[in-house]
Amino acid sequence: MVKILQSELSLLNQFIVEIRDVEIQKDSLRFRRNLERIGEIFALEISKTLNYKNIDVQTPLGIAPSMILDDNIVLGVILRAGLPFHNGFLNYFDKAENSFVTAYRKYNKDESFDIKIEYISSADIEDKVLILVDPMLATGSSMVLTYQALLEYGKPKHVHIVSIISSAESIEYLKKNLIGTNNTIWTGVIDEELTVKSYIVPGLGDAGDLAYGNKS
Repeated sequence: MVKILQSELSLLNQFIVEIRDVEIQKDSLRFRRNLERIGEIFALEISKTLNYKNIDVQTPLGIAPSMILDDNIVLGVILRAGLPFHNGFLNYFDKAENSFVTAYRKYNKDESFDIKIEYISSADIEDKVLILVDPMLATGSSMVLTYQALLEYGKPKHVHIVSIISSAESIEYLKKNLIGTNNTIWTGVIDEELTVKSYIVPGLGDAGDLAYGNKS
């Protein structure tokens, strides 16, 4: 299942405009905050699909029948661009456990590249709801490799894969390579074009550099 949130009218559209705008991008603090706010919106939307249980809450004046989350959540993030996006999810799923993965492009002499997983620090994900976040999905290969690497820590009962901007190619790649996985793909918007160097067009540029400065 693929859910595209930009098709619904909400403030998400405003925040996506701001992270794309080359003038607004000059303010890295605002860029990070917008990634965080977008994460909060996705967290709220995903929360509507989860399981809840009934409880009674003692108030100063009586008993209030209520509902609380009944799923165990693990928030997984691909470093480094995903950190502020991940923080938006953590603001809402504040009791969640977490997984951190470093995935990067290792370029070859012919300018092709391979995706390398360098570091993982993860909670147990067995029979839990895994929410994997990365602001940009260009080819989708880093997300698939990240998920496969995390299987060392258990098999989740459901996987939510979340990006703000995805290429059409990455969505098809995920659907093809996650067959048999109980998953939902969430994205803010799908851009059709991918350059020969696998950059999304119009995209927004390098989210990691915009959030934290250029890397050497």
